[in-house]
Amino acid sequence: MATKLQILCITKSNRMDAHERITNIGGKNTNGTPWRLSQTDAIAGIENGTYDFHVTQGGRTVNVIVSKSRYGHKYIKTVADGEQPDNLLSLSQCS
Repeated sequence: MATKLQILCITKSNRMDAHERITNIGGKNTNGTPWRLSQTDAIAGIENGTYDFHVTQGGRTVNVIVSKSRYGHKYIKTVADGEQPDNLLSLSQCS
């Protein structure tokens, strides 16, 4: 069964392409310790069933999925987003 994790923060690159801007995601485990994963590891974890990520904003919880850009690059986004991962990009920067 997949580990359910809420994404609370992201680390962005300086790239302008929204699909390549997220380099890492992070949050807190149930015991309060922080966790952080690269976007590559998050994608692998979603695809192999290890992780089930979500984002909560404005009292609404949305699942995070793997998508593919028109150029074939895999990236993560929330189900509610269109092509750009706006719900994720609007999260605060991980410290």
